[in-house]
Amino acid sequence: MIRQACRSLLRSANGSAAARARSFSTDAPAVPAVDSTFVEAWKKTILNIEPPKTPSAYMQPRPPTPSSIPSKLTINLALPYSSVVTSKEVDMVIIPATTGQMGVLPGHVATIAELKPGVMSVHEGNDVTKYFISSGFAFIHPNSFADIVAVEAIPIDHIDPALVQKGLAEFTQKLSSATTDLEKAEAQIGVDVHSALNSAPSG
Repeated sequence: MIRQACRSLLRSANGSAAARARSFSTDAPAVPAVDSTFVEAWKKTILNIEPPKTPSAYMQPRPPTPSSIPSKLTINLALPYSSVVTSKEVDMVIIPATTGQMGVLPGHVATIAELKPGVMSVHEGNDVTKYFISSGFAFIHPNSFADIVAVEAIPIDHIDPALVQKGLAEFTQKLSSATTDLEKAEAQIGVDVHSALNSAPSG
């Protein structure tokens, strides 16, 4: 029965949905649109169950793209287990992208950037706050919002140079003695992260 319902829904929605081009995320409306074609087809096919909600139904509408460039950039820095910075208005943020250091100002073009181990600096007037980022992604939105999602992030003044040197020596030794591709890859990641940690205080 489930298979028949799915086939029926696909046939009903195929006409208009297939011809409708999907917009880019930067063109999406600030308020999530409801797919009325799908809802109508669902109600005709499955009478006793309400249509399922999509993930966008549980999300807050994103702020609309302003007509003029704002004076501030709003950033969020999130880790898997906590939020480090939430809706903070700053002048600029510099992130360690895999393509190089990337400066983000208000009005920056929409971009998704992969992050490498390095220093992220947040500029507020004359004040600069620096965090060490292990890896992750940065999502730059056209409305001057930036979401930085990292595996780990700590203020650079929390870094213990002695522990970093010890870890770098350990992973360098593991890399030289590794015999399998997996051992080499794990050791190389450790060397890269600790090398970036070692240079972070001066970065």
